[in-house]
Amino acid sequence: MITIRAANDRGHANFGWLQSKHTFSFGRYYDPAFMGVSALRVINDDTVAPSAGFDTHGHRDMEIISYVTEGVIQHKDSYGHEMTLPAGEFQLMSAGTGIMHSEFNGSASAPLKFLQIWIEPNQVGTKPGYQQREFAQKAWLTEVVTPDGRDDTLQIKQDAVLARMVLASGEQQSQTLDTGRTYYVHVIKGELQLDDTTLTAGDGATVVAQTQASFSANSDVEALWFDLP
Repeated sequence: MITIRAANDRGHANFGWLQSKHTFSFGRYYDPAFMGVSALRVINDDTVAPSAGFDTHGHRDMEIISYVTEGVIQHKDSYGHEMTLPAGEFQLMSAGTGIMHSEFNGSASAPLKFLQIWIEPNQVGTKPGYQQREFAQKAWLTEVVTPDGRDDTLQIKQDAVLARMVLASGEQQSQTLDTGRTYYVHVIKGELQLDDTTLTAGDGATVVAQTQASFSANSDVEALWFDLP
């Protein structure tokens, strides 16, 4: 079964320096029908003005993934990490017992666009951690976050896998699914055909109770594919 979360139905926050589209309830946007999917709690599609950003603030017991699609993030946290996260790289911050951090647009002239993703951990009260990596696309689905850190992926404190999906226009693929798992796809760019459902940039879809899913690209596609408990 496929349930669509249309891009145009997402919540929207406008702070001037920040434009944010919320797939699930977040901040001032609340919809009890869209509180998340399985352990996936947040997908925020953020655009940050030049030189602007999120001042120092705290998180606790949350796995926070950032994926930059345009521009660069300047990250600083209370555990001494001062990092630059450019487009194409993934960052995983495990908040654990508590961490303070700030995130700013590293450019004085160009906007920053990135996806902020929160996944609830299956362990609480753990030591905070920070991981960052660029991943070469090895196949149409390339794992970037896994529970065991296999193949130099970022290791998350949850029984969840995040993969980046890349399909060339006209390409078709299929994926075997476990009916005991929950799956979610978020389209970053392009037009993706998921079984009989058409998804475009910003759209998402939950897939449950299926043994297989088929994918075809009506144009060049980039998407994120979540395999969740």
